[in-house]
Amino acid sequence: QVQLVESGGGLVQPGESLKLSCTAPRFTMGSYAIGWFRQAPGKEREGVSCISATDDSTDYADSIKGRFTIFRDKAKNTVYLQMNSLKPEDAGVYYCAINQRRLECPLPTYDYWGRGTQVTVSS
Repeated sequence: QVQLVESGGGLVQPGESLKLSCTAPRFTMGSYAIGWFRQAPGKEREGVSCISATDDSTDYADSIKGRFTIFRDKAKNTVYLQMNSLKPEDAGVYYCAINQRRLECPLPTYDYWGRGTQVTVSS
């Protein structure tokens, strides 16, 4: 069973940072491209970032480009999303996900994702 576990969300003020983590207890994350998407109330799901399985190349949504960084720690079997200069519009539940048929970014659809981690940006 594919299981993804997100963590690291929280409440921060605008301009502050958070680092989200995504782990997979039962498979090697390096075997897949890993994507992050977010869901805010009343908004469509938005793909935020992705890191490829083959060469760790990355992809970012225009809305977060230059502020967020996705990277892997293969020794820890973890993918991170470093989020800097957070804005209120970044708030939402963040999910990490895979598409079992894709090793490269971007991920057009997602087959599996975790329960998500809540990010709240408010003064």
